[in-house]
Amino acid sequence: MTGQAADGAGHRRGGHRWLGALLLSAALGAGSGVVLTDAATAQSLQGLRGGDSPLEINADDGIEWRRDEQVYIARGNALAVRGDISVYADEMSAHYNEVKGSGTEIDKIDVIGNVRVVSPSETVYGDRGVYDVLNGILVLVGDNLRLVGATDTITARDSLEYWEKKQIAVARGDAEAVREDKRIKADVLSAYFAPGAQDSLQLKRIEAFGNVTITTPQEFARGNHGIYYVDQELAALDGDVKITREDNQLNGEYAEVNMKSGISRLLPGPPGSTATGRVRGLMVPKRKPDVGDNS
Repeated sequence: MTGQAADGAGHRRGGHRWLGALLLSAALGAGSGVVLTDAATAQSLQGLRGGDSPLEINADDGIEWRRDEQVYIARGNALAVRGDISVYADEMSAHYNEVKGSGTEIDKIDVIGNVRVVSPSETVYGDRGVYDVLNGILVLVGDNLRLVGATDTITARDSLEYWEKKQIAVARGDAEAVREDKRIKADVLSAYFAPGAQDSLQLKRIEAFGNVTITTPQEFARGNHGIYYVDQELAALDGDVKITREDNQLNGEYAEVNMKSGISRLLPGPPGSTATGRVRGLMVPKRKPDVGDNS
């Protein structure tokens, strides 16, 4: 399944820790089709540099500096590229402040229109968004919000967020995570990442809140809250849990659904808890054909 929040000063090439440096450098370009290196922008980046590779910026309508408003704007099919990370938008705006003794400090970046952020591990789509540089928080809104990885896709109706320091992606509103024929849906999904191979970030677990449902080809499960452990393909559900398979249904307060083996367990409460109660099941036998039934 695709979709929790870890500090770190450096940006991860090929992962999520890139957007602040990338868009900041793009906003500081002097015109369309420019190439900036870290050496040329070191004073302005204030430690947010994304690596040693140069940054290339292209914008059909150029890059504008509004000194009095303290904003840089790149317009018209804006594209910012550093290494293997690319940010696309109709328009990019970087808002900055002058910090005494430290030069320029970018504190907010807006991306507007057909937003697409592409890395080797995933692509994120939205209509518009804002990046809080100081806190490392990206929020995208609009129609068809989605994060697409090699094996997982996360979609949302209201917003997609990425909390850079905590390495958490949050999908809000009819959120859904899909891997092959397995799905998790909820009001809110929080996807937790951790460092993986080649300095990329790998999805490790998804936490689901409100109206949680898990669907596989064999069964349908629902509960109030759930956690999906990606590597084990194991989901834990709690709170008014119901598991349905064909015409059979199990009811309880806690369940474990193994999506790899197809084995589900329903319990009165989580392992180690003192919860009491009875697990209930309704098993509907298949109808046997009547004697002499030639159908």
